Amino acid sequence: MASKQRLIKTIQKLISLDSQNPPGDESKIAAFVSEYLRGLGLNVKTYRFKNKRDNIVAVLKGESSKSLLITPHLDTVPAGKNWSRNPFKGEICGEKIYGLGATDCKGNLASALEAIHTLVEQGTRLKYNLVFAATSDEESGSALGLIPLLARGILKVDAAVVLDADDFQIVVTQKGLIHLKVYIQGKKAHGAYPWLGVNAIDIAARIITDLKTRRVARRKNKYLRQPTVNVGTICGGDKVNVVSDWCNFELDFRFLPGESDKNIIKTLKQLIRRHTSKFKLEIQGIQDPYQISPKHPLVRTLFSAMSKLKIKPRISGSEGATVITFFKERNIPAIATGFGTEGCAHIVDEYALISNLYKGSLVLVEFLKDYEF
Repeated sequence: MASKQRLIKTIQKLISLDSQNPPGDESKIAAFVSEYLRGLGLNVKTYRFKNKRDNIVAVLKGESSKSLLITPHLDTVPAGKNWSRNPFKGEICGEKIYGLGATDCKGNLASALEAIHTLVEQGTRLKYNLVFAATSDEESGSALGLIPLLARGILKVDAAVVLDADDFQIVVTQKGLIHLKVYIQGKKAHGAYPWLGVNAIDIAARIITDLKTRRVARRKNKYLRQPTVNVGTICGGDKVNVVSDWCNFELDFRFLPGESDKNIIKTLKQLIRRHTSKFKLEIQGIQDPYQISPKHPLVRTLFSAMSKLKIKPRISGSEGATVITFFKERNIPAIATGFGTEGCAHIVDEYALISNLYKGSLVLVEFLKDYEF
């Protein structure tokens, strides 16, 4: 059976190993994970796509050629200031363990390592090959982690479970995203004679107002809120007494499965043209939305494993973009789950509940034993 004390020791060690991104250095925590898994007899390899940005891929051989991936990430966001506790100590207070990454994502990593440890101790031979990937650079887009691991065919798997969620969620769908920048061109003039110019800031303001107040037919999704648009940045103008001949602003669109990024961009261009013909769009990033049937074996087996342990599963959606999208691009069915504490990711004095991390390791053991393709 899984050991709570061993789990605590593992997560404290993981928290103590600084993997803030930026600046980005997962080499120490990756070395610990590699040594841990080698000690259990797994076949372990390290992949590095940039200096000190290590990824660990390990395989526990099973009874068939089918393969199931479980994957947490190694990096954290920067600690920042104003912590009342040492972010790298793993201090325990009651049922809480404090530290940078306790919830996102070192707690999930510790739970996964404990589950694998338990399976090896029990001599369990799974019905498939278990592939474990602890990846770098998730907090900055995964360009040095999961993306090249998939693109280069290093991770050739039949299904995947992403360990990067909270409170026993089973994430079956997520919104897509579009990040783009709008450049508006005006005409410069003296601030005392604004009628002689064309104020790009005024134009941008009218575009943004139209964008935020427009009425469109909305799709519905059982697990997700309505689509959103956020104005993330805006800048323009050179001086207070000059009519601005330029203004740039950045937009963040989140959209539902079934909606098209091409249609969203087309509609935006039509809206902008109502106000000006002198503009340019720069697409900064697009991620497709994702959904998987709640009846898929990944969902059913994980739901059953949680229920066996008297944990109430939460089938849900993700408003934000996760790495599930990268599996969609390769037609690999995937879900996300995790055992951190909701609302504790990316905060000062981040913590996780030890009891949840321990239950998470038990859930993974049951899930991995029961899963069948």
